[in-house]
Amino acid sequence: MLDEQAKKTMLRKIPHGLYVCGVKDGDEVNGFTASWVMQGSFQPPLVVNCVNRSSGSHAMIQSSQVFALSFLEASQKDLAQKFFKPQRRVGNKFEDVEFYLGETGCPIISDALGYVECRVVGAVEHGDHTVFVGEVIAAGVHREGEPLLLENTGWQYGG
Repeated sequence: MLDEQAKKTMLRKIPHGLYVCGVKDGDEVNGFTASWVMQGSFQPPLVVNCVNRSSGSHAMIQSSQVFALSFLEASQKDLAQKFFKPQRRVGNKFEDVEFYLGETGCPIISDALGYVECRVVGAVEHGDHTVFVGEVIAAGVHREGEPLLLENTGWQYGG
C-alpha cells in the first residue's frame, strides 16, 4: 500500500535546480520557472524538461518544438518567483527583465549564469506533465556563480 506522506516526503528530497524556461510561438514569447530538469545524454547532448500540461507554455513548446533554459544564480530567488506565476494571471513576465532572443527565438535571461537552447526531439505524455527531450543546439556562459537550488528557497514542488 502506498503511504502518501512517505511518498511526498521522499519525492521532495530529490534535488532540483531552478531555471527560467523561455518559450516562443511565432512572435509571442513567455517563460516559466522550471525545476524538473536534467541532462539525459552526452552524445547527442540531451536535456529532459518536464512541463505541466495545463500551462500555456506547454502549448508553445508543442507548437514551436524549441525551448531555452536560463540557469539562475543562487541569489535570484525573486526572479524565479516572478516566473512561477501563470502568464494568464500576470501578463508579460519579461516586462522588467532584461533578456534577448537566442538562436531558437526563445527568450534568454541576460543576468542568468548562462543558458542552453534546445530543439525537441522527443516527448512522453503521461500524468500531468510532459517529459520533453531536447537536443542542445546552442549554449553560452554569461558569468560564474552558484546555481539556485529549490531546496535553498524554502519552496516545495513535488511529492
